[in-house]
Amino acid sequence: MSTTTVTTPAAGMTRTRTIVFAIAGGLAVGNLYWAQPLIEEIAGSLGVASSSAATLVTVTQIGYALGIFLVVPLGDVLNRRKLIPAVLAVSSLMLLGAAAPSFSLLLGALGGVGLTTVSAQLLSPLASELAAPEQRGRVVGTIASGALIGILLSRTVSGLVAEAFGWRAIYVIAAVLAVALAVVLYALIPRLEPREPIRYARLLGSVFTTVAQYRAVPPTLLISGLGFTVFSLFWTSLTFLLAAPPFSYSVGQIGLLGLAGLAGALAARRAGAIHDRGWSVPATGAALALLALSLAGAWLASGSIIGLIVIVILLDVAAQANLVLSQTRLLTLPGSARSRLNTAVVVSNFIGGAAGSAMSGPLWSAGGWTAVIFAALVLTLVALAVWSASRTRLAAVA
Repeated sequence: MSTTTVTTPAAGMTRTRTIVFAIAGGLAVGNLYWAQPLIEEIAGSLGVASSSAATLVTVTQIGYALGIFLVVPLGDVLNRRKLIPAVLAVSSLMLLGAAAPSFSLLLGALGGVGLTTVSAQLLSPLASELAAPEQRGRVVGTIASGALIGILLSRTVSGLVAEAFGWRAIYVIAAVLAVALAVVLYALIPRLEPREPIRYARLLGSVFTTVAQYRAVPPTLLISGLGFTVFSLFWTSLTFLLAAPPFSYSVGQIGLLGLAGLAGALAARRAGAIHDRGWSVPATGAALALLALSLAGAWLASGSIIGLIVIVILLDVAAQANLVLSQTRLLTLPGSARSRLNTAVVVSNFIGGAAGSAMSGPLWSAGGWTAVIFAALVLTLVALAVWSASRTRLAAVA
């Protein structure tokens, strides 16, 4: 028997590894959203306007998009068994810095959190590489859904922790969890064959050439990015809606609504398996159509918490299925540039997410919930138009 330490793709992605990667991805991506239900609380604590506090989510997402571009491509050339724990260790320091005494320091720390909490996007390409081809969609879908569940649960957890211990406590807890994850993943990530080294500047430039190499990539990036813009715009604006009359909810109550979104995330977990069956393209169109219908329902249900809970479930099924299908399509493309393709899709998503968060404050001030929903519907219809015009390109991958 051979004693080589190189793990083959078919044997490398076990069920245990899949579950742990999904949990790790969820905990890492959750760091981006601790502040989302705490906007009003942070604003009052640090003496700033709510519209200013809303920029905390925007800055974190911009930092994340930058971190994805600068760090994730390294997964195609460096030892990921060392790279991923190292990134987590640096992220823990940034999270500790977020327990800041002033708004300017908090803003800078959260930008640093965004820049360094990229381990989930290093794990997805690694899982795609390790998985057997016939299981790749399911494995990637499970890990991507773990990250999406982390986004949703982060709102609930941060709201409850803030009510019990103050808003700074969640960042200290997250820093401890990041260190624990670094240790676990170092033990769990297998040893792989070393990759051919590439100069860093050339590596970053190759992200763009990789995107241009495949005809299906640009429309996939646009569809995915628009979907995440809508997702972020909706959830950030929902905080304003629920904090105002007739609801006047506390941060803990607002955070609990994330549990409704969790049901949608669990349903969207099957999106990767849909890709494995060859239904990726029609399923993407169906997801975007459901997203548009959900937004229309969100406008009609603006005064009913029961109606909003139902809409949150449907909207999250739609938005997250679109995200999982888009990412899975790209990570099933051949070659050794999966980290760079993942870089492209996640940067696109989080530029869109930052735009959605940035638009939420001005739209709410200008026209309330109606203005928010109208803008989100327009973006969704644009995504549907791109999907309709690009079905042949997308089918070549699916």
